[in-house]
Amino acid sequence: MEWSFLLVQALSGLASASSLFVIASGLTIVFGVTRIVNFAHGSFYMLGAYAAVTIVPWLLDFDRSPTLFFVGVLASALVVGLLGVAMEVLLLRRIYRVPELFQLLATFGVVLIVQDLVLLVWGPVEIPGPRAPGLRHGIDILDQRFPAYELFLIFVGPAVLALLWLLMHRTRFGVLIRAATQDREMVGALGVNQAMLFTGTLFLGATLAGLGGALQIPRVSASAQMDLSVITEAFVVTVIGGMGSVPGAFIAALLIGQLQAFGVLIFPKITLVLVFLLMAAVLVVKPWGLLGRPEAAAGRAVLPEGILDLGRLDGVGKLLAALGLAAMLALPLIDAYAVKVGTEVLILALAAVSLNFLVGNGGIVSFGHAAYFGLGAYGAGLLVVKAGLPMEPALVAAPIAGGAAAALFGFFVVRLSGIYLAMLTLAFAQIAYAVVFQWVEVTGGDNGLVGVWPSRWAASREVYHYLTAAITLAAIVFLRRVIHAPFGATLRAARDSAQRADAIGVDVRMHRWLGFTLAGAAAGLAGGLYAFSKGSIDPTLLGIPVSVDFLSMILLGGIQSVLGPVAGAAAFHALKDFFLPLTDHWRLFLGLSIIAMVLVFPRGLAGAFASLRKRPA
Repeated sequence: MEWSFLLVQALSGLASASSLFVIASGLTIVFGVTRIVNFAHGSFYMLGAYAAVTIVPWLLDFDRSPTLFFVGVLASALVVGLLGVAMEVLLLRRIYRVPELFQLLATFGVVLIVQDLVLLVWGPVEIPGPRAPGLRHGIDILDQRFPAYELFLIFVGPAVLALLWLLMHRTRFGVLIRAATQDREMVGALGVNQAMLFTGTLFLGATLAGLGGALQIPRVSASAQMDLSVITEAFVVTVIGGMGSVPGAFIAALLIGQLQAFGVLIFPKITLVLVFLLMAAVLVVKPWGLLGRPEAAAGRAVLPEGILDLGRLDGVGKLLAALGLAAMLALPLIDAYAVKVGTEVLILALAAVSLNFLVGNGGIVSFGHAAYFGLGAYGAGLLVVKAGLPMEPALVAAPIAGGAAAALFGFFVVRLSGIYLAMLTLAFAQIAYAVVFQWVEVTGGDNGLVGVWPSRWAASREVYHYLTAAITLAAIVFLRRVIHAPFGATLRAARDSAQRADAIGVDVRMHRWLGFTLAGAAAGLAGGLYAFSKGSIDPTLLGIPVSVDFLSMILLGGIQSVLGPVAGAAAFHALKDFFLPLTDHWRLFLGLSIIAMVLVFPRGLAGAFASLRKRPA
């Protein structure tokens, strides 16, 4: 390769890194102060782009000058900043001290709401933005043409870094942000108005995200898919740099920008994997990121994060379980559609129970549980489609595939704790997704695999329903027995106090690793059953939305209950399958439902039912 080409490629990486830093800096500041895992940060980026394609052309109609272009960009960023304030006042103030799981789901609900509102206001068609006046030409660099606007973007990142440094070190607001990043509780104890500090922080973070989106309009069109495409990269930058560290985010953005620029040349078939491999490697070597610090101990959770009710089923519980089992067995007497829905509910119930085994019993919050579900589906599907094996050995391979992946990833995951553990589970899930998506020769890429059908004796929908019922119920009962067994009690001990468990001789890391592996195997079994129920599989089974669905199920059912996720899976699937198709605005409805679950029913259906039973007549 010519040196001029390599230089241009490096400059392109710097332009991407600069843009990514502007977005990620807002995310890392918000997390540093509020400890909120703000999944909606990508929505602010998207809103910044849509605001810019609306405001900037209107201003350029008066005078097509560079000044008005950048005035429009800044105005768009400020509008988004005000929307961030609205989200903080209406939602985030109510969830600052709840577990990360609840925060993630609440902000993901905002993502769904914003997606639907964007479609309502701007429509589904991508909207191209105007090119920047005065920066539409190319510049010759060693006989290579490089866009002038890209060169301008290279200087934006350092300029934003310098302005943030001045803000943090020369203003009272900035000093409070740095202090809250180090010890939020102490800042509150000193009499600082935390509500105003958090509101100002959300305004700053959302403004930076909006600025990042507005600056992209000369390069990319505004679309309703922009939010999820950028949030994962922003999370990676934030975690690699150290959550709460702006200089760390800048260094991480530079690393990722260059990795993407040259990775496509050196490793063209694993470009999607590289950034997540980097994130996983950094977290394994430096658990708090390059410039991050361990999380300060703070009283966060006003809600118990783990399983509380370990009692045996009483008469009412046994009656409800019997009624549910009878309903599942009677579904084939209704119609074929009811059988299909019932089969899916059983499969999702197993996946949800396996996740709650981690979250509720082990205190291990996994943001990427869909990886083991999807890998189990692919493990079974590949044996059928590629190797020509029947359903029986393929179903045996499904939990082995999910468990093996969980054992590999869990070896590194259980070394961490808190938000860094959750982020590492997300990184490994994205690695698995990227491998499945890009390994076209084996997995079929985004086309997936078709022809994953049961054996002839189980080909009818009714017989497969009964087979699924027998396997999933047996697996759920097994997981329940493990929770009640000494191994489950040891996991709860490590969840409640790892130091005390270690002091009495419990190998905390080994127990968590074994629990992680078991949960992955159960999710893999659910994925294998799902593959045969659908007849086809694709990489979306490993995606973030599926993981969020599983998290929503255990939240809806109640993470404090052993069998609550079963009810949560049934209710959540019913919501998506029966009610959402009745409206074109299903994202808005689902997002509002998720937020309502977090705010109104934090203990889920099981907790609400227990409260009703305890209420005096």
